[in-house]
Amino acid sequence: MRDRGLDVDHSTIGRWVTKYSPEIINKAMHKKNAVGRRWRMDETYIKIRGKDAYLFRAVDKSGNTVDFYVSEKRDTEAALAFFKKAIDQNGRPELVNIDGSRSNKAALEKLNVRKHKKNRIEIRKCKYLNNIIEQDHRGPKLRVIPMLGFKSKCSAETIIAGVEFMHMLKKNQFYIPYQCGSLSSKFNYLAS
Repeated sequence: MRDRGLDVDHSTIGRWVTKYSPEIINKAMHKKNAVGRRWRMDETYIKIRGKDAYLFRAVDKSGNTVDFYVSEKRDTEAALAFFKKAIDQNGRPELVNIDGSRSNKAALEKLNVRKHKKNRIEIRKCKYLNNIIEQDHRGPKLRVIPMLGFKSKCSAETIIAGVEFMHMLKKNQFYIPYQCGSLSSKFNYLAS
């Protein structure tokens, strides 16, 4: 906004994000490129009402964001909800690399129940392969940490969705014509 000569308070921008990001994201997701079938999944901490909450995230082998999920608990039900959301939007992965979390493994095992062997999701625990997701946490965390937490889960989900959208836009995860070179022209194309 300063580049355009406008002086806007940060709370105004926060209200814009809360109001308009769901609309923009819904339009843009139809133009999202497909993600790979090998995922790296991890969770990180955020603050909601001064208490620890969890941001579940996954990226594919190339580092493209698969999906995210905000939960106040780090348990099997939350991990299962994340995987169901990610699979509904991106298709079933063939392999998921996780850290040592028992809840993530239990959630994947629940998804594999009564599946034919060729349709099961392979579960792999390999610490160094999750470096991709650990490094990818930086993008959203750089925006979330200065906010000093969220007042509600709903506002956390909305604002993090906007942050994740911009992070995906920077990683060129959307189909955008070649003439859209700058980040602002890419954003304008997806928002229109």
